[in-house]
Amino acid sequence: MKIKVANIKKAKNLLDKSNCIAIPTETVYGLAGNAYSNRACKKIFELKKRPKNNPLIVHYYNISQLKADCILNKDFFKLYYKFCPGPITFVLKLKKNSKISKIVNNNKKDLAVRFPKHPVARKLLKYLNYPLAAPSANLSKKVSAVKSEDVKDDFGKKIKFILEGGTSSIGLESTIIDLRKRPKILRLGGLEISKIKDVLNKKILYENNPRKISAPGQFKLHYSPDLPIKLNVKKVKNYEAYILIKKVRRIKPNYFFLSKNGNLKEAAKNLYSTFRKIKKSQYKFISVERIPNKGLGKTINDRLKRASKF
Repeated sequence: MKIKVANIKKAKNLLDKSNCIAIPTETVYGLAGNAYSNRACKKIFELKKRPKNNPLIVHYYNISQLKADCILNKDFFKLYYKFCPGPITFVLKLKKNSKISKIVNNNKKDLAVRFPKHPVARKLLKYLNYPLAAPSANLSKKVSAVKSEDVKDDFGKKIKFILEGGTSSIGLESTIIDLRKRPKILRLGGLEISKIKDVLNKKILYENNPRKISAPGQFKLHYSPDLPIKLNVKKVKNYEAYILIKKVRRIKPNYFFLSKNGNLKEAAKNLYSTFRKIKKSQYKFISVERIPNKGLGKTINDRLKRASKF
């Protein structure tokens, strides 16, 4: 991908002044602001209409940047050198002298951090002398944005600039792992848990229904297209949109396919775009066939389950 330096400079200029912009990542588009600026972080919450107790993920270019803000440990280094940059977010202990805005994590003593792989995001982060707080660029609890047009649909002219980066290659948010004590998955995402287990070589807990929100994506209602959703459906009415994992021979107007042949990576990439397409097609209900609960299928099912709490 050819990166326009002029666009990177424009993005930097706006961010330096504590403005918010949209940036591309390999997972989904992010609504970004200077993580050291109270003004910028406050704007992010206001634009997204995001609850204050839902912390933001902070994006870094490399470990050297992160060392100024967080306490690192052996498990972090193992996962960082295997998967970063990539779709994994770490919850780490925050250093007392960190300049991270207290608005980012609601004045808590920990921080969710990641290193995006998208070349445009990395180019921008390399130019900056501060990390970026960047939750998904959508309204709170709604469907995440995987391309610039999605951001425009949600925010219109409320965002000063969208840094173009094409369609997100993964299409689902990052996997979040808490490394403050015993490794614990807080959110399923674009990196399969089995791959994390192989690297750490230890049992990893998964906190599916937490009492306290300690990471993004843990609310019961999330990723919603604002339509009622029924799961594991075999037969549908013609007035219902029907999401299938792969194409079938008898295609009907209300059929929407996540992939050509049942590929879970392709299905994950297309899930949010399919939600948005159905919403624009004026259907009032969504039915979804059973999605294989393995690999990225587990993440897809997690998103479907939370979206169905409409």
